[in-house]
Amino acid sequence: MTAIVPAASGQPAASADRPAWQRWAAVAGVHVACVALWELAVRAFKIQTFILPAPSQVLATLANPNYHWLHNTGVTALEVFGGYALGLVLGILGALLFITSRRLMLLAFPLLVTLNMIPKVALGPLIIVWFSYGIGPNILITFSLCFFPILLTTIRGLNETEPDLLNLVHALRGSRWQLFRYIQLPGSLPYVFSGMKVATILAVAGAVVGEFIASDKGLGYLMIQVQASLDTPAVFMAVLLITGLGVLLYLLVLLMERYFITQDARIQ
Repeated sequence: MTAIVPAASGQPAASADRPAWQRWAAVAGVHVACVALWELAVRAFKIQTFILPAPSQVLATLANPNYHWLHNTGVTALEVFGGYALGLVLGILGALLFITSRRLMLLAFPLLVTLNMIPKVALGPLIIVWFSYGIGPNILITFSLCFFPILLTTIRGLNETEPDLLNLVHALRGSRWQLFRYIQLPGSLPYVFSGMKVATILAVAGAVVGEFIASDKGLGYLMIQVQASLDTPAVFMAVLLITGLGVLLYLLVLLMERYFITQDARIQ
């Protein structure tokens, strides 16, 4: 008699993962559906433009040359990407310094934690006083938001090295550079990219905060100008462009993560 073996689980066998294009199509479909629902809701309920403009009205503001969309978007993009790149480079270099010197970790790292607790909105006016206003100070504000998450996650990643691997390198008389190059760096990359993802959100916030405080160009500055005249469609357009810059930066980080790290090693 043939024995009946019960199923190990009440669920059907897991199907193969969907192709990447199907996942991206689903994401795009959700966004398009939300925009269509937004358009229909505004028209159906006859919501006034200064309260909630329809997407078509928001897009129409791109044709207005007085807003200088291309120039202002370029300025904000420079602040976002410049501050992010500076935070990335100095965050990783700072982590390398801290893991090579316990004394430096003991003395300087608590100070960095304390400084990071300062609200960056409160720090912004001081940066304006010290460095005037413009693209440079806004890049510094963006850097101040991006630096610490990357530093913290990189330090953790570099310290997560397996003790057995460290002992093996020491037993083979490997140099400090070889230990870092072949053991610590590859093992820390998932943590580094995790901090980079968090920093993408903070980079956009830092640039906009700087433009809100004191600036004469950029999308944040433009939002302040058009808000005074209740030009809500232009405000929405500026918000969408700022969001697009953040999404672009995040996608670039995802592409780099996909190139440098295998799927199983990524921190979700």
